[in-house]
Amino acid sequence: MAAVGVLAAVAGYLTVQYVSGGRGSDQCTVRSADGSYRLTPEQAANAATISAVGTTRGMPERAVTIALATALQESGLRNIDYGDRDSLGLFQQRPSQGWGTAKQVMDPVYAAGKFYAHLAKIPGYSRLPLTEAAQRVQRSGFPQAYAKHEPDAALLAAALTGRTPGALDCEPPRTTAGTGDAAKVRAALVGAFGKGVLPAGAAPSAGPASSDALAVPVRADRRADRDGVPQRGWELAHWAVAQSEALGIDEVAYGGRRWAAGSGWSTEREGARREESDTDEVRLRLVR
Repeated sequence: MAAVGVLAAVAGYLTVQYVSGGRGSDQCTVRSADGSYRLTPEQAANAATISAVGTTRGMPERAVTIALATALQESGLRNIDYGDRDSLGLFQQRPSQGWGTAKQVMDPVYAAGKFYAHLAKIPGYSRLPLTEAAQRVQRSGFPQAYAKHEPDAALLAAALTGRTPGALDCEPPRTTAGTGDAAKVRAALVGAFGKGVLPAGAAPSAGPASSDALAVPVRADRRADRDGVPQRGWELAHWAVAQSEALGIDEVAYGGRRWAAGSGWSTEREGARREESDTDEVRLRLVR
């Protein structure tokens, strides 16, 4: 009986770890007036990619919420290489069902793009209940399961699309964070947001390999927060914070505020008037 009890406890632990994505290593938090949600750096990076792919395609925040809730249910926002039958990746897409090759669906940018492409074909998807919209794309055997993730997905979407400024904080340990590489950061930006995210001529491999700073321009954006700061800037800033562990980003500055690994967001210049340049670009400093 003792052995049965131990096995049951282990099974329960593994189930919790699968569903939560291993919450014991949570180092990222989204906080806003609507609540808070904790997740791992891996989950945050995948969520930021899903959001970036959606907004780059011109999809509204509701679409990003639907996509995030779907990925939370299907994979716990982890890019897993296993699943039911041949299901793979963030959205558990099946190569045998026409979603792409195994290599393609394991690429978060590709997988998110395929999800949005299917979602966009659903008439009035933004007005449908989230479970119905997600189910029309996924054809899941458990369609009601998406509903429980909607509040958390909405919090994430509001932050990652830039509507809630300074809402995402990650705490990658400085002792284990890898060295930053500007070329890799540029490549990741282009992969998630498209070539237009960087100035003309700033190819992913451009710039000296030893550079520890990078400025990402904020394009004209009709979406703005209540202070008139473009959502686009906060979207890029939050993306950088979410990717900080994976890409070795140590500091992010935007809109008169600065995020530093280990200490979070702070006002960059206490009492100082925000300069125009503060909203023209997102400034990144990499780990050296």
